[in-house]
Amino acid sequence: MDRGTVGSTNKGRLHVEVRHHGPTAVVTPAGELDHHTADALRGPLDECLDQGTSRLVVDCSQLEFCDSTGLNVLLGARLRAEDAGGSVHLAGMLPVVARVFEITGAEAVFTVHGTLEEALADSPAD
Repeated sequence: MDRGTVGSTNKGRLHVEVRHHGPTAVVTPAGELDHHTADALRGPLDECLDQGTSRLVVDCSQLEFCDSTGLNVLLGARLRAEDAGGSVHLAGMLPVVARVFEITGAEAVFTVHGTLEEALADSPAD
């Protein structure tokens, strides 16, 4: 399994790292996901999907804030992944971010894991 970093981007208050773990792309946004930083996450998610990776795990353990724009980025990636026969999993959400998903009902359309390790253990075989 390749667990090396294959890309990252940094736009203001959000840094995004992408690495591959077998057939899964692990996307880790760190910082604040909002109207001003949403493209910093949208780009790497789209790139993974454009390259044929249809199973994405978004490691939210370093995500300190997420507004409706950020939520829409994740929902859009989910739709694209599902159209390709894949999925988007969320892992390790901090309470402040989990609350946004709870209030909007978005938690019901994602597979949510307590930790990144749990999300990766739920991955199909390599």
